[in-house]
Amino acid sequence: MDRFFSQILRDSPDAILIADRDGRIRFWNAGAERMFGYAAAEVLGDSLDLIIPANLRPRHWQGYFRVMETGATNYLTDMLASPGLRKDGSRLSLEFSIVLLRDEQGAMAGCAAILRDVSERWHKEKELKQRLAACEGKLQGGPA
Repeated sequence: MDRFFSQILRDSPDAILIADRDGRIRFWNAGAERMFGYAAAEVLGDSLDLIIPANLRPRHWQGYFRVMETGATNYLTDMLASPGLRKDGSRLSLEFSIVLLRDEQGAMAGCAAILRDVSERWHKEKELKQRLAACEGKLQGGPA
């Protein structure tokens, strides 16, 4: 079974990454390489800041370190949605789940995230919302 788990982690089309208590990347799979544009060798040991847009970093780190301190989060069963940042500086829309990782004594050791790029769906939904708003505007204005 260990071989299968390793294959899933390594070859998943979704990005799978692990960060330690300090937010340093400790695992980065092939899906993360494709999604974010960084090879694993480029990011291992680096901060998650590589994939977090600058304007979202303060809020991210406040929450991250609170979870590392308390071992508690409301996001263990819900999908999270957030923009991400690629190596080339472009943004992508992400949905992801997290798993809290604990050491043998039960202390927080870090977290794992499984991320999916939902940019295409996000852009389609944004376009539909704009079209709907335009239609509602025409209806409220009445016939010409």
